[in-house]
Amino acid sequence: MSDLPVPRPALDPVRLAGLPAPLRVEVLPATPSTNAVVAARAREGEPAGLVVVTEHQTAGRGRLDRVWETPPRVALTFSVLLRPQVEPADWTWLPLLVGYAVHAGLADRLPEVALKWPNDVLVEDRKIAGILVERVETPDGPTAVVGVGLNVNQDLADLPSANATSLRLELGETFDRTDLLVQVLGSLRALEPLLLHTDQLRTAYCDVCSTLGREVDVHLPGGEVTRGEALDLDAHGALVVSTGTGALTVNAGDVIHVRPTTEME
Repeated sequence: MSDLPVPRPALDPVRLAGLPAPLRVEVLPATPSTNAVVAARAREGEPAGLVVVTEHQTAGRGRLDRVWETPPRVALTFSVLLRPQVEPADWTWLPLLVGYAVHAGLADRLPEVALKWPNDVLVEDRKIAGILVERVETPDGPTAVVGVGLNVNQDLADLPSANATSLRLELGETFDRTDLLVQVLGSLRALEPLLLHTDQLRTAYCDVCSTLGREVDVHLPGGEVTRGEALDLDAHGALVVSTGTGALTVNAGDVIHVRPTTEME
């Protein structure tokens, strides 16, 4: 294997400028958080379709305020402004829709890619992408700021834990992040109408969700931890878990896949 450093090509604003309306992509050299940038623009009246992508996110965060940090020009870190024209009860499907869109954008390269409820993308239980959806109130009504962090060209030393991976580690090659962004945004744009057909979205999501059928630990907001089997998603996208005392519907909380024990352990 070569000892030469991994190439870290910059994003190409010229190619990104050719995306179909309403998408408008802005590339920032560095920013603490693309979600914060897009949220501020939303409050100023920015129309849907704004995409902010950065070469280096210096203070990003995921669900439950987890830190998301990467070296410059190796990850794909971006946020999209959406104004979903659906009932408030269906906004709960947004993180699942985005996860499904990211999955669809990667599946041709990574057939083993799967979704972990509600907002992680995995390769054999190793996290390759995370999603954070935030509701932002604006003078023109509520908007959704959708943040995506995808590990692209990281090596092992660049990753935060042994439970993470990247496209480069999985496939042994360096990827063009501009091409990946175009593909994921195209997938999101094509699949967004599923918000109007959540029964179809539920079926599609369940087909690629590795959480279902697994034993999981549910870390509830109050600090309680409950173990059970993830059975299904309900009509609002909540996770239904079978426990020793009955069925638990999980709308919010952290879900951990329990690794199966083997006779060698």
